[in-house]
Order: sequence, then structure tokens, then C-alpha cells
Amino acid sequence: MDAPQLKRNSDDVGWEYGVLYDPKTPDKVKCKLCGKEMSGGVFRMKEHIGHQRGNVAACPLSTKEDQAKCMNALKEAKHKKTRKRQHDEELRSEVNINKPHLDDELQEEHGTQTAPHFQGPMDKFANHINPEASLAARTRQQNIHDAISKEKTHVVRQYCARWMYESSIPFNAIDNESFRLFCEALGQFGPGWVPPTQYQLREPLLNEEQERTKKKLKSLEVEWEEQGCSVMTDAWTDMKRRSIMNLCVNSRGGTCFLSSKDTSKDSHTGEFIFKYIEKCIGDIGAKKVVQVVTDNATNNVAAARMLKEMRPNIFWTGCAAHTIDLMLEGVSKLPWFAKVISQAKALTVFVYAHHKTLSMMRAHTKKRDIVRPGATRFATCFLTLQSLHEKKSQLMSMFGSDEWHECKHSKCVKGKQASDTVMSFAFWSSVIMVLKVFSPMVKVLRLADGEKKPSMGFIYGEILEAKKSIKEASNHLEKNYKPIFQIMDEKMKGRLDSPLHLAAYFLNPFYFYKDPNIQYDMEIIEGFIACVETFYYGDFEKQNKVVNDEINLYKNKCGSFGKTLALKGCEQNDETFDPGNWWATYGCHVPTLQKLATRVLALTSSSSGCERNWSSFEAIHTKKRNRLDVNRLNSLVYVQFNARLFNKHKKIKEKAIDVIIDDGNEETVEDWIVEQHQEDQATNVGVVPNTQSPKVRDLYDDDFESEEEDEVMLDMEFEPDVFHETPEFCDTPMGY
Repeated sequence: MDAPQLKRNSDDVGWEYGVLYDPKTPDKVKCKLCGKEMSGGVFRMKEHIGHQRGNVAACPLSTKEDQAKCMNALKEAKHKKTRKRQHDEELRSEVNINKPHLDDELQEEHGTQTAPHFQGPMDKFANHINPEASLAARTRQQNIHDAISKEKTHVVRQYCARWMYESSIPFNAIDNESFRLFCEALGQFGPGWVPPTQYQLREPLLNEEQERTKKKLKSLEVEWEEQGCSVMTDAWTDMKRRSIMNLCVNSRGGTCFLSSKDTSKDSHTGEFIFKYIEKCIGDIGAKKVVQVVTDNATNNVAAARMLKEMRPNIFWTGCAAHTIDLMLEGVSKLPWFAKVISQAKALTVFVYAHHKTLSMMRAHTKKRDIVRPGATRFATCFLTLQSLHEKKSQLMSMFGSDEWHECKHSKCVKGKQASDTVMSFAFWSSVIMVLKVFSPMVKVLRLADGEKKPSMGFIYGEILEAKKSIKEASNHLEKNYKPIFQIMDEKMKGRLDSPLHLAAYFLNPFYFYKDPNIQYDMEIIEGFIACVETFYYGDFEKQNKVVNDEINLYKNKCGSFGKTLALKGCEQNDETFDPGNWWATYGCHVPTLQKLATRVLALTSSSSGCERNWSSFEAIHTKKRNRLDVNRLNSLVYVQFNARLFNKHKKIKEKAIDVIIDDGNEETVEDWIVEQHQEDQATNVGVVPNTQSPKVRDLYDDDFESEEEDEVMLDMEFEPDVFHETPEFCDTPMGY
């Protein structure tokens, strides 16, 4: 087997200089430059290339640039460990169960308390951990959170695992920070802690947590007052056809859940949606709300017209993530794209249809799946094609192996077709071309779907950039890119070219100062003026000041706008650049325009933050829990939904999550692992069609509720894979 096939599927810089040379020992690597073989994996390779003394001899052929690159990677890894340790220490410091006044009262009643006992080396020979005996005697004082003894740590983990298995708790719950805080608090308490009763969980503790969540949202409410906010709405229907509509509020600080309403007995008409949103706006304060974001269904459009009459100074916009999904859907239906996707689906369906082929695939890919679940079906399509391309060599190795040729499935028609597909140069060239076209749109989808920074000021501009990339990928041949552009323009019209989107594009200095000709685009300027008229509705004096006075200072780089720092601050569209903050810093001499710009550029462009957490409702609205009274049910939803939103926003900010990937979401991968006729057969034998799973944000231009589709039970676990912002492939020109 050649070296490239043994390369780890990783972005680590060390793999630029080394390869795995022993398939049985993944820790052994070989330097590409000097040929030295060593143990210690890619970390040792970076030390070798970077001339890091101590563990391995320096590479005699590495350049100064190579050395600097590897040394920087080593330093970054060290800093990453330091940051993780600091995070753990900060997390631990958040827990403090000792309240001064409580300690004083206890000392008066029971005498001086002794300090908690921490595990040490000698505890290895002391009493064994026995929670049952501890619960009975309640006399032994032993803090086990920071146990040094591996044996005792393992015993504690066994008890934790047993509780999770017996209670059917998902494995990913172990990574929840609230659980880690609970473990730390329990460790500080020591033995003898009594869990809360069911009554305490249902009533006082739930009420306390709800109040704590409300206090946590106070900082966001202050932000709503200063920079405005967006109201987002979406509906969810469970398998029993119970319908629930929820409202969320988004601002620069993130998305929070506001309220939910059982709408099972109500028709989701435009008037019904309008009344619910109007009440929400009244509760928040109309002066704080800048826009309402929903999907593009016809009943939402009707509600938008009613809101325009009632509150003409509030914008109503369609969800950008939903619109980009519709673009991907339209492009994927073009004949050439549909053919490539169909071939890829036939390949993955065949591999996943048989235990033998699935086992062979995972053996060659080191237990990594080729199908990647996404937040939508079209995100799954892109991620799976990207995954197939990344594992091209492993799949070719699999279908070229003796094990495959000896397998009975290699003799069947579908097996031969799958093998021909993998071994086809034309297929892989086509996959590369599809990825080149999809990648720019998926980049915009990530922008719209994420919450790293407000996206309103970037959506229109990034769609224009996506078109440039697609045109380049199509070799500038009009016959290749014209059908794609027609679909993009069709889906974009009336959705992402509203006055609000155009004004945000114009007011983003990254785009305008890079291309001042934007000011001569009639569509852009008319959109900007319409945005000003809506934002300052009924106030002609302010409208006049913005359009005929202050905007000219921005266009001509007068005052603070012309400062070197101001121009330097908007040169790069990197993760630190925020046009709203730029205006807050350099727009003080145009206060009326500054207020409009900071509020518009602080807006989200998508309602996906409202949609992506329906699993909270699915978990709470079960048959047993629906026996609870309405107030208690609403409290559970309020606490859990907001907790998920907070955690999601934190992970996005920490770059710990890719918003279009949804590992564990099996519903979006049905087409890639189950043949369509199998679903039809399931319906024919009496399986009752179920409502779309709440995890799947599917695409419907006209319907507010999800369509019904056959429920297919899948017993799959998807292994995490490496994420690439853009596909890594060579330039292979190919026409459509």
C-alpha cells in the first residue's frame, strides 16, 4: 500500500511533512523530506521538522519556513491545552456551595466544620468507594471528584454509567457543562448528599431555575434597548399532529426563547400568526424590535402585510438559511447535478445496505462513515459528497481489494455498479465540479445559519461573491453558470433583496469602500432610501438628514470615516470584523445615520436559531409529560430551550461547532442509506406516515407545516469526521 493511502485524514500541518508507514502501528511516521522513521505520531514529526530539541533528531532538509510553521503549530497546541485547563479551572470556580451566613449558622448549631477531604496517594490503601454503604452510614467524609486513584475513579465512572444506561440518558449528555458543575458541587459537598424529590424537581427547583434563566436574559434585554432585536417564529408538529408555535428573540448577544403556544386547534392563517407576533412585540416593546424573521411560507407573507399596516416601522424578512437551502435544492435538480448526486446515493445506499460492505468500508476508513448528517437534506448532500471525495483513496482501495472480489455482493448488479462508480475517473471529476459549485453557497449558508457575528450586513455581498466563485468554477462559460444563476436569482427575489438587505450591504464599509461604485447602483440606493423611510417612519426631518446629509460623509470618507484606523479596520472580512461595531466607533459625527447603521448591522438574517432546537419540545412533549399542567410544561420548555440556545451560541463563538453539521440526526440521511422503494413498501404494509422529525429543517415554499412522510427507523451511529471549510481538490476543468 502506498504512502498517500496511509495518510491520516487530518488538517494537522505535520502531515505536510510525514506519512504513516506501518498500517498496524498508526503511531509510527516517516519524514517525507529526509526519510527518517520515528514513533510518536504527528506531534513527533512536527518536533522533527521544527528542530525542537529533546525527543527526536532535527530534520536536516527542513527549511526555515518549514521550521517556523511546525514550531507555531507546537506552540498553538500547547496554548490550546493551557486554555482548556484554564477553562476547567474557571468552570470549577463557578461552583461554590459555601455561603458565609449559612456556615455561621451551622457552626453555631453543630460546632466548627472540618475541611473537606481530598484524595491523596495514601487513599489508595484506605476504604474502597461504596456509595451504598455511604448512604446507609453517612459518616465517612471523602471527596471523590478529584480522585487520584485510577481504580476509585473507575468505580465512580461505573456508577455514573450505570445510572445513564438504566435511565436511557443520551451519551452526549455527559459533555453538558451543567452536569460537570453538578459533579463539582457534589464533590464539594462530600458524602451523604440527598437527591431532590420529584416534587422538588417539579415545583420549587423548576421555578428557581426559571427565575435564574430570566435573570440571565436581563443582559440581553439591555442589548435589545440599545441595539434593537429581531423576533423569530416557527412552528412544530409532533407525530400525534399536536402543533406548537414558538417565538424567539435574537440580538448580537445570541438567541433566547421567549414563549410557546399550543396551536393544535388553530389554523395557522396569516391573521393568527400576526396576532401572536403582535402580542410578542407589545410584550418586548415596539421600539426595541427592528425586524421579524420567518420562513417564506404564504401565510407568513400574509402576516407580514398585516404587520406593515399596524407597525410600518418594523421590517419583515424571510429566513436567509431557508432561501439558501432552496437555492441548493434547485441547483441539485439540474440534470447534470442530479445525475452525479444519484450516482453517489446509489453508491452509499449499496454500502450501507449490507453488513459485509458496511464493515469493509469502515475498516478501510478507520470507522469513519461516508454519509454525513446535516441540518437539512441539502446540507447532507454537500457534506456526504465532500466526505466521499475525502475518502476516495480508501474507497478505491476497498473496491480493489481481494476481500471485495471474494465477497458475494461483488457479483450482483448493484455491486458491480458501485464498483464501477468508485473506479470511474469521470465520477470523481464530476464530484469535484459539484463541490466547486456547492461550496460558495454552503459558505453563505454557514454565515446565515451561524451566530458568530450578525449576518445581515454580509448576506447580499456574500451571495454576489458566491456567484463570482461559481462563474470561475464554471470556466466562465455562460452555458454552465447561467442555469445556476437563474435559480439563485429566482429564489433570492423578494427574499434576500429587500430594502433591509440592500441597505445593510451598502452600509457595510468592507464592501462599499472596496467598491465605491455600489453608490451608483439604482437598486441598492433605492433600497437604502426605502430602508431609511421605514426605520424613521413618519419622521421626515430624520429621513432628510440621513439621505441628504449624513450619508454623503460616509460615501466621501469625511471626518472619522477617513481616518487611517477606520479604513484599516474594514479592509479584511475576518472573524473579528463587525460592521456594527465599526459604525459605533467611527460614526459618532453622523448620529442619526449611526443609529440606523448600528441597529441594521446588528441583525440576524435567519430564523434557524429558532428552528434548530425543536428536540427540546420533542423531549418535553411526551405522552407522560403532557399530563403535566400547562404552566409547568411551559416552564420546562422555557428553561430547556434557553439552555440549549445558550450552549449552542457559546460553542459557535468558540468555533467548536459547524452549524450545518448535525451528527446524530439520522432523518436527513434517509435518501443516502435507504432506497426509495423500500420506504414505499413500508407504506404499503400499513406503516402510518409520520410527521417530519423536528430535527429536520426541510424546504417548502408554500407550506408552513412540514409535509408528512414515511417514518423509516434507522439504527445508525455516525462517527465524527474532519471538517473542511472548502473542499480540498485539484482544479479539474469539466463542462456540464
